[in-house]
Amino acid sequence: MRRRAFLGTLALGLLACRSSNGPQSQEPMGPTPSASPRPASLFLTPPPAPGPVVFPRDFGSHDVLTEWWYDTGHLRSAAGERFGFEFVIFQVQRFGYPVVYAAHAALTLVDRQAFLWDERLIAVPQRQESWPLALAVGDWTLTSDGESDRITVRSGSFGFTLELQNLRPPLLHDEDGYFSWAPETGSYYYSRTRLATRGVVSVGGHDVSVSGVAWNDHQWGNFLLGGGGWDWFAIQLEDGTDLMLWQSRDAAQRVIQRSGTLLRADGSIRWLHDAEIGLHATGSWQSPHSGAIYPSGWQIELPPDMTLTVTPLVLDQELQTVRSTGVIYWEGAVSVIAAQAGVKTIGQGYVELTGYATPSVPVTPP
Repeated sequence: MRRRAFLGTLALGLLACRSSNGPQSQEPMGPTPSASPRPASLFLTPPPAPGPVVFPRDFGSHDVLTEWWYDTGHLRSAAGERFGFEFVIFQVQRFGYPVVYAAHAALTLVDRQAFLWDERLIAVPQRQESWPLALAVGDWTLTSDGESDRITVRSGSFGFTLELQNLRPPLLHDEDGYFSWAPETGSYYYSRTRLATRGVVSVGGHDVSVSGVAWNDHQWGNFLLGGGGWDWFAIQLEDGTDLMLWQSRDAAQRVIQRSGTLLRADGSIRWLHDAEIGLHATGSWQSPHSGAIYPSGWQIELPPDMTLTVTPLVLDQELQTVRSTGVIYWEGAVSVIAAQAGVKTIGQGYVELTGYATPSVPVTPP
């Protein structure tokens, strides 16, 4: 949600793409979220009450203000080289102007302690609403039918082509799939927590076959994002446990809400509430690019008697996406050690940290 402060700033890209076109006539593909009355600053018009999430319909695009499809994962070559990857497409509709699509891609070279990233931005007259889903932001593409996905990224210094296949059914957050991440603010949100992933990673023109496991997030709704930020965790343990944790902060960096979803290997689900979650940073890291100071390393306590230690695999996994979404954020591959009732297991995951950096001047991707 992932995702991974983004879309409020995407309006900047939209302003640059204004035209004389009037509002487009669009039929909604899925329900438009809302519940109790919300502040006028969050919505253009009072939205109707949220309806249920319905598949396969809600795997696709929606006629709403803000939507994103987010994939992160860990990959390994036959020779044992480790990689992490991130790929996201944002869809933004505002005031009848052309629809803006932004995309971010990143590749973590764990064993080389290197991080590569890039971004794309386009504006088109109408929403890309094909089914099965087929999104393109320049030469970067995502196709999906909710069961299997294909991602293609080509950049100057890196690229990847990946095939992803569901291993578990979609997981609805906040029980019904309407997720409140701050007071009076929410969106539809589900995760596909384990996707078998195969494909090719390219670094410096050299192709490497890889395989691994990915995580997919899909969020949508009639919301705008303002000040503050969030810390997001997606964790996959070797014992079959999957965990999403979310911590929202206000503009003064005070934690205002925590929640999460714990999926066990047997398919049982526990929806976690604020008072049940202990989340503490164990260190910090200062970016040499933006100067921002991020938490780096975490201890998580969950009921009943579960403790997780989360460690970044590379310290510098910061994206300075000021040309597309106007934000700087940290999104990176992590390792995990979990303990419960005296039993330890290891795992992997991704962490997203937004709202710690303030964009100033454009930065050229490495």
